[in-house]
Amino acid sequence: MSDRLRRIVIAITGATGAVYGVRLLQHLQHTPGVETHLVISDAAVLTLHQETGLQRREVESLSHVVHKVRDIGASIASGSFQTDGMIVAPCSMKTLASVAHGLSDNLIARAADVVLKERRRLVLMVRETPFNLAHLRNMTAVTEMGGIVFPPLPSFYHNPQTIAEMVDHTVARVIDLFGIEHALAPRWAGMGPANR
Repeated sequence: MSDRLRRIVIAITGATGAVYGVRLLQHLQHTPGVETHLVISDAAVLTLHQETGLQRREVESLSHVVHKVRDIGASIASGSFQTDGMIVAPCSMKTLASVAHGLSDNLIARAADVVLKERRRLVLMVRETPFNLAHLRNMTAVTEMGGIVFPPLPSFYHNPQTIAEMVDHTVARVIDLFGIEHALAPRWAGMGPANR
């Protein structure tokens, strides 16, 4: 797939952490050779406005292609439409459950099901705390199917000074999973001798 346009499906659900989906779109919008396909759930519209102050149209303008969450006939609902994979950022426990059980009850869950069946990369940035047993079992099921469960937990070894730096570091780690170059966050070069 390296000789053609790289397509990444981005889904934003109603879980807290809408900034992760927005930041992914902002970065990938200007990444050469990458085309994003966006799906926003109904609940995500509310969370986006609550957490970022953005309206649906503003977020949709960051993507190359936009699909409606109820459009099961969309291109990304078929395995014959080639993509490099999908990122659900953030991923609600409802969406996690839908993916874990193959419900395909909306375009987000259907697109994720397609990515799994075609053995492409699926990254779920699950957002809930603490986890109950149903959450853990669903995460195990998705992992056993080949998906990657990636809770957006901040790291501190790079000494972030702002929330934006913490968000960018997490987004950078997700983008790394797709082999896409970026300069969002510094890479770990090992601990200096003075710190050992």
